[in-house]
Amino acid sequence: MKPATLNLRTGDFVEVKSPGEILQTLDDHGTLDRLPFMPEMVDFCGKRFRVSKRVVKTCYYGTSSGMRKFPAEDVVLLAGLRCSGEAHDGCQKACTIFWREAWLRKVEGPDTTQSSVDPETSKWLRARLKISTGPKTYFCQASEILNSTAELSRWERVGKCFSEIRSGNCGVLEMTRRVATWVYWKTRKAVAGAYARGTQLSTPVESLDLHRGELIEIKSLPNIAETLDRRAYNRGLFFTPAMGQACGEKHRVEGRIEKIIVDGTGEMRQLRNTAFLEGSFCGCSCVAFGGCPRGEFAYWREIWLRRVEAASVEVASEEKRPEIAS
Repeated sequence: MKPATLNLRTGDFVEVKSPGEILQTLDDHGTLDRLPFMPEMVDFCGKRFRVSKRVVKTCYYGTSSGMRKFPAEDVVLLAGLRCSGEAHDGCQKACTIFWREAWLRKVEGPDTTQSSVDPETSKWLRARLKISTGPKTYFCQASEILNSTAELSRWERVGKCFSEIRSGNCGVLEMTRRVATWVYWKTRKAVAGAYARGTQLSTPVESLDLHRGELIEIKSLPNIAETLDRRAYNRGLFFTPAMGQACGEKHRVEGRIEKIIVDGTGEMRQLRNTAFLEGSFCGCSCVAFGGCPRGEFAYWREIWLRRVEAASVEVASEEKRPEIAS
């Protein structure tokens, strides 16, 4: 029998169960209802965290409608926890980790005394967890997102907006803003075409060889449009409306991104001349009805950026940088 759901809400505190308890919930592939418990999650066992969001729906980067649900409705996000990619050949996608409620227990608050974890049991748990499906394909929560979720119908997407409010993920005004944002950009695309679209048939490349901590400025929209094709892509990477709103801002480089595991396939894709910026996230309410809780980093081509002098910088990301657990 499956354990009863905890009905967790934003702000609740939980403790990740012990490796032995986690083992009892997993099948032969190391999954629960097809959602993998990954090796990168083992070190969080016995520790306490705050629930940041209840996963009412989630986005998917692929060819479908993009919005999906976990049928059991028992998945949450914990504040600051992202996948390090360490067990998956150093994947740099830094996905927000999905947690089944069966892997958690509700607690009263952030206790500084953490439960002790048996190293041997942790070792057994790691040994049970599947990492790859072939020499160039990987097994993780991103690769299995299609298998562990179901596509939302049009009316379900509307209903999920109300569920987001009931779960405590956001308020009525915030959801109204998200829906209005989606309607605006959907209408604009239908009337005027892709935002920031360019005219390039073969989009250009520029390498800045950026490194973590460097200070950059996002170029103006006209300059960026010169690097895009008619669909607003540069070498297969979409320049989103949310990214356009950041033009002219100054940020620190969070890091270069050179390889990511693709949602739904497990393929490791190589990237060049691309970076994460501190405080810069996908802003998916522009393209996903009602938004999504995943909080994925936005991917920035280096040709869209320029270095600036440190003395002249007022960094936009200082107030936006999220807490990310190590």
